[in-house]
Amino acid sequence: MKNLVPIEVAAALIFTKAGLLIAQRPPGVHLAGLWEFPGGKREPAESYECCLVREIREELGCEVTVGPLLHEEDHVYPEKRVRIRFFKCSLASGEPQALGCASFRWVLCSDLLHYTFPEADQALLGHLLEHPEWWGSE
Repeated sequence: MKNLVPIEVAAALIFTKAGLLIAQRPPGVHLAGLWEFPGGKREPAESYECCLVREIREELGCEVTVGPLLHEEDHVYPEKRVRIRFFKCSLASGEPQALGCASFRWVLCSDLLHYTFPEADQALLGHLLEHPEWWGSE
């Protein structure tokens, strides 16, 4: 299974004074019910940054400004392989709404471990706990 072509995914780490935005995966999808950092699959010839802007608009109905890449993860599940790039983002306009996700929450660093995330996000969770400077305002 390690030879699977990876699915390229862009994920947003959207920080505000309220905390970090996490979204719950909807029913009927891979890893339904788990919490994640919003984003999605990159289209062919689409940049990761453009993917994030599109996905956040579709999933949450708001606009983001994409900042620096903070973490990359390559993870193999039994049925698929994902390559995720996590970017620090900020809200540019609008307020999040649960359009393409089951729910969303603003969480503080101390709250992160109270939510269940996919295996592919586990290394990032450790980095989020180790890097309080990421949580600072823009």
